[in-house]
Amino acid sequence: MRLSHLLVGVISGLAISTVANARDQISIVGSSTVYPFVTIAAEKFGQSSGLKTPVIESTGTGGGMKLFCKGVGVAHPDITNASRAMKSTEAKLCNDAGVEFQEFIIGNDGVAFANANVKGNPQFKISIAHIAAALARDVLVDGAVTANNLATWQDVDAYVAGLTKGAVIGLPATKITVLVPPPTSGTRDAMGALFMKAGWKKLGLDEGPIKQGYKHLREDGGVIEMGENDNLIIEKLASDPTLFGVFGYSFFDQNRDKVQASLLDGVALSFETIASYEYPGARPLFFYVKKAHVGVIPGLKKFIAELVSNKAMGTDGYLFPAGLVPLNEEDFVKQVKARNAL
Repeated sequence: MRLSHLLVGVISGLAISTVANARDQISIVGSSTVYPFVTIAAEKFGQSSGLKTPVIESTGTGGGMKLFCKGVGVAHPDITNASRAMKSTEAKLCNDAGVEFQEFIIGNDGVAFANANVKGNPQFKISIAHIAAALARDVLVDGAVTANNLATWQDVDAYVAGLTKGAVIGLPATKITVLVPPPTSGTRDAMGALFMKAGWKKLGLDEGPIKQGYKHLREDGGVIEMGENDNLIIEKLASDPTLFGVFGYSFFDQNRDKVQASLLDGVALSFETIASYEYPGARPLFFYVKKAHVGVIPGLKKFIAELVSNKAMGTDGYLFPAGLVPLNEEDFVKQVKARNAL
């Protein structure tokens, strides 16, 4: 073992030894998408365990990873929620700080592309190729990379049809304005992979002079970054039928009276299409536990047992009505084994 890692281990051990006396509440940070589910479990835990309800902060997946991976001890959270898997760069931060962790998958989710559910407002039936073309900063025109000047959905319709040699759908001449999560959000990362990168491939732009173009979103007002508050996106969509927004399935499921999700590549956003991964925006949701805090922070192991259980995560569990799509039996068993190994 290198001396630097040995020192980290010693310092971490000293830090964690004081945690139990310094903090008697579980500290959780991370994803705004996972936040509602873990909050429900935390409230159940507080009511039934005789221990304090965990403190949960919605920092976004990226923000949560930074806080979680800073170190071991009272100043650092015990759990971070994530709407995408931990990145290798984040794992290195944890490793460098002596943070050992256990990954859990809490369930499945789908990224919605939605607009207001009001009379006369069309439900879009598009491809992820349309989303990629609408949101990218640059596009390819006559073989040349050029700034994206597709101003309306009608323009996008014609552009996609031209590249894919397909027919126009008949999208309206409505100005493109899409509300997206901030760069710290795991949903933003998922949008980049599931909508932008995959849509770019459908457009045939994944090779050639603009093959990395999906990574950069337009900055001319067509894309508006929001904060780590998906409910705010819902409210803005409800007040302006011309807007579209990107957020997780649970927020769509809880607000069907206000918003409608677009059909993407012929697939509607639903419990069934997320569970089967037929929906193009389907993804798993995660949380990460700091191993050194288990058995030291009061109630942490009991809280993980509360969360990773049939009564919470199962098909008939209390997180299902909140919009969580449960894991299949095989994947659920894997999570229980990981829980029991802590």
